[in-house]
Amino acid sequence: MESKLNLNTETMEALQDLIEANIDSSAILREAAEAIDHDAMTSLFQRVAKDRETHTTELQRYVRLNREEPADDGSVGGTLRKQWLKLRSAINSGDAVVVLSEAEAAEDVIKGKYEDLMVKTAGSAMNDVLMRQFREVKYHHDLIRNLRDAAKAA
Repeated sequence: MESKLNLNTETMEALQDLIEANIDSSAILREAAEAIDHDAMTSLFQRVAKDRETHTTELQRYVRLNREEPADDGSVGGTLRKQWLKLRSAINSGDAVVVLSEAEAAEDVIKGKYEDLMVKTAGSAMNDVLMRQFREVKYHHDLIRNLRDAAKAA
C-alpha cells in the first residue's frame, strides 16, 4: 500500500513533473515581475513566484523521503516561455496586457499539469498535498486571468 514514505512509481513521476512545472512557473512569474511597470502587479507576481518555490521545496522533500533525487531544474518549454515573455515585454515596453497575458498562459500550463496529474494519481497518498497546492495554483491562475481581462478592457 502506498504511503508518503513509500510512493509508487507513477506518483513519483507526477511529483517530478510538478516540481519542474513549479520551477518554470516561479521563473516566469519572476520575469513578469521585472517586466511590468506596476507596483501592485510586481508584488503579486513576486508573491506567487514565492508560493511556487514553496510548492517546489515541499514536493522535493517528499521525493527525497522516498530515497530519490528530485528535479532541480525547470523544463525546456518553461525556459522558452520565460524568454518569450522577456522578448514580448521588451518589444512592448512592459505593457501590462502583454505581461499579464504571458503570465496567464504560463499559469494555464501549471494548472493543467496539476489537473492531469491529480487524475493520474487519484487515491495517492499525496492527494491531500496535491489538492492543497492545486487550490492555490487555481486561485492565482484565476486572479491573474481576471487582472489580464481587466487590463484588456481598460
